[in-house]
Amino acid sequence: MKAMNMEAYRFSISWSRVIPHGKRRRGLSTEGLEFYDKVIDRTIAAGMKPYVTIFHWDTPQALVDEYGGFLSRNIVDDFRDYADLLFERYGDKVEKWITLNEPWTYVVKGFEEGVFAPGRCSDWVNRACQAGDSAVEPYRVAHHLLLAHAEAVKLYREKEGRKLGEIGITLVTFWFEPYSDSQADNDAAERAMDFMFGWFMNPVTYGHYPRTMKDLLGQRLPEILAHEADMLRNSYDFLGLNYYTTYYAKDNPNLNLLKLRYATDSRVIQTRTYRSMHAYNACKASSWLYIYPEGIRKLLSYTKRTYGSPIIYITENGMYVLTYVDSFV
Repeated sequence: MKAMNMEAYRFSISWSRVIPHGKRRRGLSTEGLEFYDKVIDRTIAAGMKPYVTIFHWDTPQALVDEYGGFLSRNIVDDFRDYADLLFERYGDKVEKWITLNEPWTYVVKGFEEGVFAPGRCSDWVNRACQAGDSAVEPYRVAHHLLLAHAEAVKLYREKEGRKLGEIGITLVTFWFEPYSDSQADNDAAERAMDFMFGWFMNPVTYGHYPRTMKDLLGQRLPEILAHEADMLRNSYDFLGLNYYTTYYAKDNPNLNLLKLRYATDSRVIQTRTYRSMHAYNACKASSWLYIYPEGIRKLLSYTKRTYGSPIIYITENGMYVLTYVDSFV
């Protein structure tokens, strides 16, 4: 990276690597803490600025076993203590902190589809899931992630002020184009953005969930209490944005009330076919990544228009290929 003249290095710290049993009072790992000392010191010595992510999906197994990890509100306090340790240990060297990386992915893949740890979902969604509820747990886990983020930001601002660093969050989202010019499909594209991007961006900016989510989910969407809203509102100094692809959004008024799940709650069918956008832009190495460069510009404009021109760092973007690697080196 130094030879490539990189100016920054974004990496995550593993919670279990520095606090093996999840809770700070149960002991720390000297080896783990010293490892990240070296990573940070060598990053700075190489002329790069460390962007440190506090949580990238690796929930301590001890906390999963004890109370279900992010299924429980209990994790918010443990997350705050974990973040406090990092601020104390590395705060004089790290100027950019990221509380969470892609909470949407963690929630949906881990608690809606059951394909990432901890592998929870409704059994009719994925037979490999031995427990879970794809209609309820994603929203509960997302809520606790948001509260953990807000507590960490509050702590950082109280302890560190703005003398040295900044703290933010990294979110991932697709861009959504209406499947047709109909009002129904235009509304569907807005709902798709709300259910993926707004699910997290609305609370950390405005202190509440998108209206579409409240209307469609009812009591399945946890309530943000007044004091939580105060803590969540404007709880980032910058936004890390991960963008890869774009989908069409088609209105889907039909909902199977016997099989509720996050994937259909928005009443949107996400499709990759129709019109020329994806017809010649498919990434053959991927089942989901369709190349649409215009999407990132549209997403940035949408973010500026909807969320008041936040400071944005593009933390992830790109495509991948299976062959011809040498031609890119």
